[in-house]
Amino acid sequence: MILHTPRTRPDPWSLTRQHAPSRWLIPFLAFEYVSDWAAYLLSNWSLLEVLEYLGTFSVLIGVIFYFSESGDRVKQRHYQAWQVINTAQGKGGSGGRIEALQELNADKVPLVGVDASSAFLQGLNLHGANLMRSNFSAADLRNGNLIAVNFTLANLHSANLRDSSLDHGVFANADLTDADLAGSSLVGADLDGTFLDGADLRLADVKDIRWQLIESIKGANVAGVRNPPEGFRTWALAHGAIENPEATE
Repeated sequence: MILHTPRTRPDPWSLTRQHAPSRWLIPFLAFEYVSDWAAYLLSNWSLLEVLEYLGTFSVLIGVIFYFSESGDRVKQRHYQAWQVINTAQGKGGSGGRIEALQELNADKVPLVGVDASSAFLQGLNLHGANLMRSNFSAADLRNGNLIAVNFTLANLHSANLRDSSLDHGVFANADLTDADLAGSSLVGADLDGTFLDGADLRLADVKDIRWQLIESIKGANVAGVRNPPEGFRTWALAHGAIENPEATE
């Protein structure tokens, strides 16, 4: 903030000129003299101080409006993210959906019913997302961070979840038919009512999964599953699962 302290009235020109060490410096001294007078006159002009206060006040008003409209900006950002997701619905590729989905999830927006079927979403990070009734059929979700995601009633038919982190996910009544879960981590996952027919579970980590109420596992490949709960492998094979470590990648 500029402090408007009144300046001392400059000496008369005749007196100031006497201080010039040489004649060729007089033009520069004259310029300095005029500047001193201008500074003197302006320092006593209250309008400048008023204008400065008004400028500071306008900045304050701008800050207030900025924060008061933050909610609207968040809504606009969410609207744009949903536009990206819905516009690309049913199409291949990413189409900006990775960033849009992650942004919405970071803001704790439920993603219930989102349709990202056939999308290319490798490395997607939706930790803790609510994806109930979502559609990721035939989507490429390899190497994704989908820990603690709620996939209740989700359509993951033929989804590629290879090497993804699915720990503590809820797959209640979800369709994982023909899904590629090879090398994925399903530690503590809830598979109550899940359809796993034809799923590739080779080398998947199934430690502490809830498996007793799996709806169907016929044709699922459980070769080399890691940390299987007691009784799971025997039950799976008895209900139509297979063990084929040489299956086509």
